[in-house]
Order: sequence, then C-alpha cells, then structure tokens
Amino acid sequence: MIQEISSKRKFDSGTGWPSFTDALPGAVKFREDVSHGMRRTEITCSKCGGHLGHIFNDGPGPTGKRYCINSCILDFKENER
Repeated sequence: MIQEISSKRKFDSGTGWPSFTDALPGAVKFREDVSHGMRRTEITCSKCGGHLGHIFNDGPGPTGKRYCINSCILDFKENER
C-alpha cells in the first residue's frame, strides 16, 4: 500500500530537493549515516528498507526538521477538489 502525505508538509528549503517537515507515522525508519565524511540521519522505507533521503535539524517550525527526500521516489498527484 502506498501512503500519501499532503503537500502542506512540503516547503521550499532552497536546496533544490523536495523537503518536508515530517513523515507519516510508521512510514519511515531512521539510521545513522556516516558516509562521505558526514554524520547524518538516513531515512529509509519502513517496508522495503530503500533509501529515501536524509533528515536535518534546520527545518521550519513546529518540528524544526527538514526531511530532504530524493525526488525519484516521489509520485506527485494533483489535488482533487
């Protein structure tokens, strides 16, 4: 089952990557990533373990988080009103 997250959680971080303030509960897992000489938190799919991106502590309120997601894993859909 594919889970959807509202674009209300998306924001322009100025990085060029799709960025969100949080994730759906249970949709992702976190693990320490020390590759490339950096210390980051990797975001992976809780079902398949696939790499989704990284999370950083420089996002807007109220979470202060920036979920920086690789755009190739996203499937954007137009809002149906």
